[in-house]
Amino acid sequence: MRPPLASWMTPVDRSILERLQNEGNQELALSPAMIAENTDWGHQTVREHVSVLRDHDLIEYKDKERGVYQLSDRGRAYLKGELNVEVLEDV
Repeated sequence: MRPPLASWMTPVDRSILERLQNEGNQELALSPAMIAENTDWGHQTVREHVSVLRDHDLIEYKDKERGVYQLSDRGRAYLKGELNVEVLEDV
């Protein structure tokens, strides 16, 4: 079952997190362009949401110079339903 969205989250945020999770396979580390290529969202939209997800510590840089992101421990816990969504409201 998917965890509930925080009040500030949209389906774009969920898509980004789930793409990085790559359920059933090894987690991915991707740039916003590659995330957009592998979701239904445009590059600019993904770039905007990646910043928000990073501000909420759900993703982190794997390679800052190349702009490549991966799930953070907090992001993994959220997707597993181990992180109470109310915690995400307090940023």
